[in-house]
Amino acid sequence: MVNEKTRQSYCVIGAGTAGLCAARHALQTGGSVTVFEMGQQLGGTWVFNEETGKNEFGIDVHSSMYKGLKTNLPKEIMGYPDFPIPEQESSYIPAEDMLNFFQQFAESFGILEHIRFSHYVLRVKPTIDEKAWEVIVRDCPNDKLLTYTFDYVLICNGHYHTPNLPKYPGNDGYRGKQMHSHEYRSNEPFEAETVLVIGAGPSGMDMAYEISKKAVRVTLSHHVKDKPQTVFPDNVTLKPDVVRLTETGVVYADGTNEDFSVICYSTGYKYTFPFLSVDCGVTVEDNYVQPLYKHCINIRYPTMAFIGLPFYVCAAQMMDLQARFCLKFFSGAKALPTQQDMSADTAFEMEERWNRGLKKRQAHMMGSVEDRYYDDLAQTADIEPIKPVIKKLHKISAMRFSEDLVNFRKAKFRIVDDETFVQIN
Repeated sequence: MVNEKTRQSYCVIGAGTAGLCAARHALQTGGSVTVFEMGQQLGGTWVFNEETGKNEFGIDVHSSMYKGLKTNLPKEIMGYPDFPIPEQESSYIPAEDMLNFFQQFAESFGILEHIRFSHYVLRVKPTIDEKAWEVIVRDCPNDKLLTYTFDYVLICNGHYHTPNLPKYPGNDGYRGKQMHSHEYRSNEPFEAETVLVIGAGPSGMDMAYEISKKAVRVTLSHHVKDKPQTVFPDNVTLKPDVVRLTETGVVYADGTNEDFSVICYSTGYKYTFPFLSVDCGVTVEDNYVQPLYKHCINIRYPTMAFIGLPFYVCAAQMMDLQARFCLKFFSGAKALPTQQDMSADTAFEMEERWNRGLKKRQAHMMGSVEDRYYDDLAQTADIEPIKPVIKKLHKISAMRFSEDLVNFRKAKFRIVDDETFVQIN
């Protein structure tokens, strides 16, 4: 029996992909775990919510999910390392199936009883002796403020909830509707509209295609070096970056202009942690969160970690790896390097990133170096690495949406062993 007085207590913020695996691994170290989830169900970004703006408790609606969304990566790499998504007809599955998977995961590892739903974290700050964390939470249904103390905090609130809206000259003078993809729920409101979608990532491409089924015409503005190979419908055109807005439309970098009734920004999200007090020692500047060791552990207070910051990654697999990495140290199974050594390690890595020409907002971008990052986490903490087959399948599937947006989700994959996968059709 674990002595409650010596048992380590963990606060997990968020019950999405990151929070669930963090809770699972914290529980498996024998820790006492409390998960705070501001929504009424688990699943984070995979929960569809018809509402936009504020919810019934006056809190910003977290979800960016829209009707009919299917995964843009095959399910074979979207499960957790030792808990895959069950076999299905297709590799690209609807959001509801992802939610069912997370529900099964939570039930299998006894996580549900540790989740406090409709609990909104207001403030996290170090205790006076700086040996623990004071966490103030609003129990929304009962409108009560509750204060807890924890040994460790795992921040798993995701980064697809606070829109990043670009500022263009003329923003305020444009007379049409401006919206962010965060507010997009279906293509129905775009009937007979003329629409500009800015941003050619997975969601921008998806939205341009879906909206084109209802709109008179759609233009996709992007600065992707390699123009998407996708063959769009006849009423979709591609244009370069927007340089300014006019009263009725936009002017592009090539000097041409066009009028629109709606401008939809698919321009990404801001990393925000409004609940962190300044005493936590963490700053966020243009999505660069620092000072972090290996993109997750707070160097100033190494009893706090962020799970899921890196992007252009195999998300669930990486989050599980990060959670295991942090808990190897938090549980005492391995000693963390000194703060000085962690700072030096981070400075060395960031210098290499800046030398590659990355900007601040790309501080946590992995992409071509994702394998190096995964292997570094596994070797540093002496934990099970991500299987080679997962890395291989992620590489070939990561950009398929830009090659053939209309058909790429028809592919079916099967994992044969730790090294090999096959495409069945």
